[in-house]
Amino acid sequence: MKIQLNGQEKIIEEGKTVAELFEKEIKESSIIMACCCNNEVKSLNYIPKENDNISFIDLLSRDGRRIYIRGLLYIMSKAFYECYPEALLSVNYQLSNAMYCEVDNMKLTQEMINTINKKMDEIIKNNLPIKKVEMTKQEAEKFYEKEKTLRGILQLDNKQKEEVSLYFCEDYYNYFYGVMPITTGFINIYEILLYNTGFILRYPGKHNPYALESKPASKKLISALDEYKNIHEVLDVNTLYKLNKQIRDGKTSELVMLAESLHEKKIADIADKIIKKKGVKVVLIAGPSSSGKTTFAKRLGIQLKLNGLKPVTISVDNYFVERNETPLDQNGNLDFECLEAIDLKLFNDHLTTLLNGGEIKCPTFDFKLGSKKYNGETMKLSEDEVLVIEGIHCLNDKLTASIPKDKKYKIYISALTVLNVDYYNRISTTDTRLIRRIVRDNNFRGYSALDTLQIWDSVNRGEENYIFPFQDDSDNMFNTSLIYELCVLKKYAMPLLGKIDNSCKEYAEAKRLYEFLKYFEDIDDSLVPENSLLREFIGGSIFEN
Repeated sequence: MKIQLNGQEKIIEEGKTVAELFEKEIKESSIIMACCCNNEVKSLNYIPKENDNISFIDLLSRDGRRIYIRGLLYIMSKAFYECYPEALLSVNYQLSNAMYCEVDNMKLTQEMINTINKKMDEIIKNNLPIKKVEMTKQEAEKFYEKEKTLRGILQLDNKQKEEVSLYFCEDYYNYFYGVMPITTGFINIYEILLYNTGFILRYPGKHNPYALESKPASKKLISALDEYKNIHEVLDVNTLYKLNKQIRDGKTSELVMLAESLHEKKIADIADKIIKKKGVKVVLIAGPSSSGKTTFAKRLGIQLKLNGLKPVTISVDNYFVERNETPLDQNGNLDFECLEAIDLKLFNDHLTTLLNGGEIKCPTFDFKLGSKKYNGETMKLSEDEVLVIEGIHCLNDKLTASIPKDKKYKIYISALTVLNVDYYNRISTTDTRLIRRIVRDNNFRGYSALDTLQIWDSVNRGEENYIFPFQDDSDNMFNTSLIYELCVLKKYAMPLLGKIDNSCKEYAEAKRLYEFLKYFEDIDDSLVPENSLLREFIGGSIFEN
């Protein structure tokens, strides 16, 4: 039987799995996690068919890292089940190349962590098979009635899902969303450490899949995530199962109002802190793509006005260097995202002039011509006015090097998702932002979901280089996520994702997001307030004009 493997024709034995057919290659690589068949992610237990087009998925890819993390979390949860079966374990959120986890009903000690570490090493060394078992809904109902467990029970509520799947390893089972390693032996690099009130489970980063990176977790990020997690636990909506239940119980309006009120309270709090830091004349806002920076800046402006400060915006985009001075990236293309693409001298000269009470001639950058133009527009700051600037480099002091630190207030914003699918499956912050961007790009920029997916890796690289390294330099962090937002976004995103077929390499990602969104109950967008950050993506915002 013929297949294509990594672009080369191979004659293979029919009826064997990818793992059996290419055992030598997989063993020699040590970082192969799964395979891609006709642009769809498959387990290494997949049995190829005639003319399949197959390639390996390793730890250098986003899908490979996801599979590795799932496998590691599975092994960790199995270790807890065997050593501390009463432990109420939860996987809370990602911190750099680590997952932060907690045990709700036990105080963790170093001895407990040492025990879990030893058990995990044993499970990995034994190279135990991880098998996917699929049941009909009827079979699953009987299974859950007998087992008295909540692991994977969310699948029973999914009306669009005909089967329930669980991953079994010996007598332990659990549900994880997505493909898993076929044995525990595929996980070989990790570290488990006591941290804060829980522990972190570290794994290799994408730049070096053979070692752990030394980058520490962000304490400010943990604090921002913890604050929202604690609030949502009090509201009893910390998992998708509970969120869907509240919607089905007719509590949608209250849910939306509580989420929006939390945003308003936090924005007002940030405005108060800006006022208390006397002498602030420049407010700088930065965050990754689709964080809702535009709406946040406008809502913050309203709160500043209530405190007697009038916000005036200035766009960094008008201060690009001339096109022939734009730096090139490693591929020889114009690099508009690097700091050196900004005319730093002119920008800082203008800021200094404004803060000293002078007047500037405002440039407008013509992106077609690649040059700044001056159309007679001027700017001068009054005593009761403050500059509000948003942009990719706003947390980097080099952007505003001429401005004293006591004159600046820096805000990092992002959609820091704290809602989990269940206690073991977290919802990725990056996924939330990607779904937001797919919807916004289609609504306002005329881009298809395929267009957005094709540039997403490039967008992420820019964030990793120019935003994330500076997040701890911020004076405040604002979480733009809304507990209910994916319930609204799904009706926009799913039809767009459904248009991508398996002839495109982005099909695997589109299918993953499409299937993921099926788990959410629908919320009609008429319930979304006109000043909501969510309106920046679905339309109908009072700030659009």
